[in-house]
Amino acid sequence: MTDTQALKLDETAREQLLERFLRYVRIDTQADEHSDSSPSSPKQLELSRLLEQECQTLGLADVERTSEGVVYATLKPSQGVDSPTICWFAHVDTSPEYTAEKVSPIVHRDYSGNDIPLPNGENLTIRVADNPTLNDLVGGTIITTDGSTLLGADDKSGIAVILSAASWLKQHPEIPHGEIRICFTTDEEIGRGCEGLDLNRIGSVCGYTLDGSGTAEIDVETFSADLCVVTVQGVNTHPSIGKGVMVNALRVLSDFLTRLPHQSDSPETSDGRDGFLHPYAIDGGVAEANVRIIIRDFEQDGLTRYRTLLKQLADDVERSHPGSRIVLEFREQYRNMRDGLASEPRAIELARQAVVDAGLEPKLSIIRGGTDGSQLTALGLPTPNLSSGQHNPHSPLEWTSVGEMARCVSVLLHLANRWGRESQPR
Repeated sequence: MTDTQALKLDETAREQLLERFLRYVRIDTQADEHSDSSPSSPKQLELSRLLEQECQTLGLADVERTSEGVVYATLKPSQGVDSPTICWFAHVDTSPEYTAEKVSPIVHRDYSGNDIPLPNGENLTIRVADNPTLNDLVGGTIITTDGSTLLGADDKSGIAVILSAASWLKQHPEIPHGEIRICFTTDEEIGRGCEGLDLNRIGSVCGYTLDGSGTAEIDVETFSADLCVVTVQGVNTHPSIGKGVMVNALRVLSDFLTRLPHQSDSPETSDGRDGFLHPYAIDGGVAEANVRIIIRDFEQDGLTRYRTLLKQLADDVERSHPGSRIVLEFREQYRNMRDGLASEPRAIELARQAVVDAGLEPKLSIIRGGTDGSQLTALGLPTPNLSSGQHNPHSPLEWTSVGEMARCVSVLLHLANRWGRESQPR
């Protein structure tokens, strides 16, 4: 077997990759942003336990699962290789925005190139016009939901890619590589993926989150992100005697929401480097109501501008509704990884070379979202984000493909090989 062949999965390994992915997505690991426990939902631990067992079965070293559900493992370096340690990350949880209960993945083999209707999705269809990448995957294997749940490719495709790469390297000792740490986190989707992480335990010079779309993308910037919880306190009384007494928190909150920008500065109206305000969850009644708003921008000044706008709107609405009180609670979530990545320039450059080695065209990109890498980089571990084959995350229209995931595995194999040629820092 030539070196080039050794760095590309054969058909048996591709089927194992598919089997891994299907096994993971059938486990409901939806995070709960209203919970203070760690992990936020106990069901995440089911997948963590499975991954602990699989790491042990693969013969990885130093396998450990913490009480928070974080799984650590080590792929020992090839004999005679003394190169820097790197780490591969993926997260076990899925988004709280759409149900992951009883995921029923559908495997579409020999994909025809047509639109893909989802049988339990109330007329939901994955349309080629909206997903042009499908044009490049004709004849391959596509995995979708049945339309009633999300799929969980965010980020179970990343988990499957990492363990498939680790398995392949264990089977092919002729591929030289350095030490590779593997870490599976919980609660990434609610901004808590780094809680309980021990960077000394990881001990790497950089990391890579496998949490990106398609193939060949290297995300070198993320949004900076805050959360704002807006709580309106009203006055409740029996509606029959409400005149001059009742202050309906729902009406006040509705007024607040209508004053938010909607022709700009929203997900529906922005792209590229634009930031936005996004109200996504509302709860309450007459006495008290609240809305959760995510604030996103690539620059700190943008976050500050949005915070100021929300405070001003709250003051204006409160004055318009005598007797009401509006409280804003801001929570920092993560920050743009851009500046922190500069401390280890090899993290991006060797990833770029690995994508080229895999026969792909690297795309340095920005991500209009965040990953564990945002927080890891802020903590001092430079961690760009790599593709793992995801499409349409947090949605019943979510899908992935075996071909793309296999190419992502190939990128990891080349990345391991590239880092294996690097010298230890002095």
